[in-house]
Amino acid sequence: MTNFNMWTWNSRVFPGIDPLPVRLGDKVRVRMGNLSMTNHPILHGHSFAVTCTDGGWVPESAQWPEVAIDAPVGPIRAFDVAADNPGDWAFHCHKAHHTMNAMGHDIRNFIGVSRNDLAKAVGKLAPDAMVMGSSGMAMGNMEMPAPDNTLPMMTGNGQFGPIEMGGMFTVMKIRKAMPRDDCSDPGPYKFPQGTVAYEVNSPSQEAARREQPATAKPRAMVRGDKPMQMKTTKM
Repeated sequence: MTNFNMWTWNSRVFPGIDPLPVRLGDKVRVRMGNLSMTNHPILHGHSFAVTCTDGGWVPESAQWPEVAIDAPVGPIRAFDVAADNPGDWAFHCHKAHHTMNAMGHDIRNFIGVSRNDLAKAVGKLAPDAMVMGSSGMAMGNMEMPAPDNTLPMMTGNGQFGPIEMGGMFTVMKIRKAMPRDDCSDPGPYKFPQGTVAYEVNSPSQEAARREQPATAKPRAMVRGDKPMQMKTTKM
């Protein structure tokens, strides 16, 4: 059934779905009902305790810790989260094709393998097909025609570029000093200074070697702070 279903939260898909704003330090209860015809392992990013199933509320002494919970076909699952870590946390089904709607499943992907010849062969049979998979799934900037009765495979942008997710995907946004019962979108998380990686523009080693004077002496190999010395022993 993976070829024809459109995967959603409450009949909506990312990015057209509300985030989950949470105040730092609060205890949050998430309750999900699975009305689809397949199970959904929900990945959250925090540890949590499973507190309710279709059989009823689980006594505190019987609750079990998880970091992902599988919602089977039909019933509900509830879990309690301690929102003790600020940031933007992905909340989604962990089946990849449930966060990438309108995804083809009948052509193999070959990571790291040139697909040029394969694309030509497939193009003769299906001119609108696009072969993917030589360098992974980073294709958030890519757009392609689709039927009117379908959805983009994945879309949505964040503060660092394309998020490259769709379907059953949203974000739990944990923020400090958020007003009580405020469900408005607080916007992207502001990372503390020095905690985000950035690109360094520096010459490559090869360019540095080309710029080195030809008369420069090779550096001695060192162990600690003293040059390595070769000793010879007479027999």
